[in-house]
Amino acid sequence: MQEQKIINQNMIEELIELDKKYYFHPTSSLKKQKQEGPDFIFTEGEGVYLKDVYGKKVFDGLSSLWNVNVGHGRKELADAAQQQMTKLAFSSSFASLSHEPAIRLAAKIASLTPGDLNSIFFTSGGSESNDTAFKLIRHYWILKGQPEKKIIISRKRSYHGVAMGATSATGLDAFHHFTNSNDPDFRHVKNDSVENLQALIDKEGADNIAAYISEPVQGTGGVLPTHEDYFKQVKEICEKNNILFVADEVITGFGRTGTYFGIQQYGVEPDMITFAKGVTSGYMPLGGVAIKERIKEVFDSKSEGILFHGYTYSGHPAACAVALKNIDIIEREGLARNAKEMGSVLLKAFQDVQKKHDTVGEVRTIGLLGAVELIKKGEEPMAPKVVKETLKRGLICRGTIYEGSDTLVFAPPLIVTEEQIHEMVSILDEAIFAVEENVYSSM
Repeated sequence: MQEQKIINQNMIEELIELDKKYYFHPTSSLKKQKQEGPDFIFTEGEGVYLKDVYGKKVFDGLSSLWNVNVGHGRKELADAAQQQMTKLAFSSSFASLSHEPAIRLAAKIASLTPGDLNSIFFTSGGSESNDTAFKLIRHYWILKGQPEKKIIISRKRSYHGVAMGATSATGLDAFHHFTNSNDPDFRHVKNDSVENLQALIDKEGADNIAAYISEPVQGTGGVLPTHEDYFKQVKEICEKNNILFVADEVITGFGRTGTYFGIQQYGVEPDMITFAKGVTSGYMPLGGVAIKERIKEVFDSKSEGILFHGYTYSGHPAACAVALKNIDIIEREGLARNAKEMGSVLLKAFQDVQKKHDTVGEVRTIGLLGAVELIKKGEEPMAPKVVKETLKRGLICRGTIYEGSDTLVFAPPLIVTEEQIHEMVSILDEAIFAVEENVYSSM
């Protein structure tokens, strides 16, 4: 037994060194990674929990990257992938080739979207989905004889991905400063201000604007819902000015907010929906764009020759098979309803924490998207410190400090129970106390 422990420790140390030397991590502190290696090396997951190489169990309070909606370790999804791979692991969808999983998944998603968004273009993930939407929209206006309609409007503090177009649409400065080749035909408007949107349209000219895109609830920006009438007013402005309306549902889709798509919270039918993450609960990479009938009709009637856009893995058979089974689980287990009910429990738990701490400001939830705003005591933001303390205690959450925000964000799997929510928030409570004690002792 002692020899096995030594071997395991040697293996762990080897993994840490290999990680530091060879694994170029996305969205990470490269300096910290080089010096310290990974905070966790996970080996397995079950339900709302992950387990690392030391056997430590960690509560996944962010569904990894807002995406493991049905929880970890779902054998049904692994079985769906295996069954499809043994029959047809991969087949291209180029040149009008097709296969059953993509056909059935397209039909299923079309049945779930609001209105008549009945044409589904598949991608490998959220950034590709938004870039696809931008390219299709601009091509649509070319087909309509209005090639000057190129500008895409999004909101400040929005996040739409890290491909070139998606980065340009993102309304967070840090992502723009990373590169020096952002698309010049993107504009960003102040959150929740329809007056600001109308003023921008007047300035740029509606004949130059192709589309407006927004997350129904801004995720990376700090879990920011908008006021009840905002999107209805935006849709009216878009229709009046002949501008397409795109709902970015990469985070909010597939039950996360308590409805199947987040935009349904506001009673609006967009012209396009972009999706990814929850469509497979992260078990396979997959995303897509759902497109309204009147837009697809223009492509059908006016396109000549080949549509020069597509990805190798558009409509990947195994990914589509997993997505079909994932949607079946969401429906069968009533996970959108559970997200709504547990979201109310989560809000009450956050409010109880709020009462205990003068460092906690506004708290909010919409379904199983939640945020706790912090009031910093000192010059540095508190969120990164609290996240560090939650990790010590076995909870993954995320701190957002973009654009002056100091916020903790949460998105547990949609299978979470009331007991597990209280477990998660109890860890949060302890972590805030630990940071407060350290901050106040140094003041």
